Amino acid sequence: MKTEAMVIRENGGAEVLKRETIDIAEPGPRQVLVRVRAVALNHIDVWVRRGLPNVKYDFPHRLGSDIAGEIEALGPGATGCKVGQKVLVSPGVSCGVCAKCLAGEDNLCSRYNILGETTQGGYARHVVVPDANILPYPSAGPGGDLPFTEAAAIPLAFLTAWQMVVTRARVAPGETVLVQAAGSGVSSAAIQIAKLFGARVIGTAGSDEKLERARALGMDVGINYTTTDFVAEVKKLTEKRGVDAVIEHVGGDVFVKSILATRWGGCVVTCGATMGHSPTIDLRHIFFRQVRVLGSTMGSKGDLHRMMPLFSQGKLRPVVDRVLPLWSAVEAHRVLEERKAFGKVVLEVE
Repeated sequence: MKTEAMVIRENGGAEVLKRETIDIAEPGPRQVLVRVRAVALNHIDVWVRRGLPNVKYDFPHRLGSDIAGEIEALGPGATGCKVGQKVLVSPGVSCGVCAKCLAGEDNLCSRYNILGETTQGGYARHVVVPDANILPYPSAGPGGDLPFTEAAAIPLAFLTAWQMVVTRARVAPGETVLVQAAGSGVSSAAIQIAKLFGARVIGTAGSDEKLERARALGMDVGINYTTTDFVAEVKKLTEKRGVDAVIEHVGGDVFVKSILATRWGGCVVTCGATMGHSPTIDLRHIFFRQVRVLGSTMGSKGDLHRMMPLFSQGKLRPVVDRVLPLWSAVEAHRVLEERKAFGKVVLEVE
């Protein structure tokens, strides 16, 4: 079938995103066709568009990991969903049959892919996904369902943040957590999750405006890293002890300083390196103070299912900075690259 999409046919700047009519296959066994209503941006969209090392793309390639929409058709044997159902799509695709998948650790599957990264994504009117990736649609409480543009801001950011805060850092009541780059999608989710688990949250951002918005999400103390040394301020706020955990995806010098801001025996959890992937680290700060450095990528499908009721109960909420039409994806990418957004930039698909 034919559908309209924003695609890339080469790697490069935002200008390589083009509107085209493309062919997509009908849903196969255990697959569903989703009519996309909204798709949220992530930094992975920018990295893929620029080109990742050792990754070969099947051009024309469609970006987009965070998808909200309605089921338009079912492939043979598709279960657990029906035509016309409003859905979210879990962004991680795995084999479903290996030991890790069967243990509920599908993000450790050796064949794991992320929609829009190493497989086709949701920058289109339609996308075909496995039925195992269909999530229940979150309500907004008694008022009805969340708008598609808000629901699309949930999957990747909240899944990533949940694994970082809950599974990897194991944040507990009374602990202090430092969340770097509080205005990002992952960090705006991490602030809410850390507060849900009873932590005191310190956040950093590059403007007072972003810090004010982060406080509205529950952040206790904000540090503007353009005017204040966040390591010194963290030590002051914790009586020289340091934080129990750092939630970090900036990389570069911020990663190095995050280790210094951590208490003896604390942990730094990292899921990205937006500002540099080759920091110079003094290992003595890790082994002597016994700081744990933990990597984290995505999370399990089960984690997303467990989170959905928390949105309906109002305990978590998606954070949307702005909504643009899908056909304005070039502008949306530039907003993300220029760090102008607080929370998610979402593309609406008419």
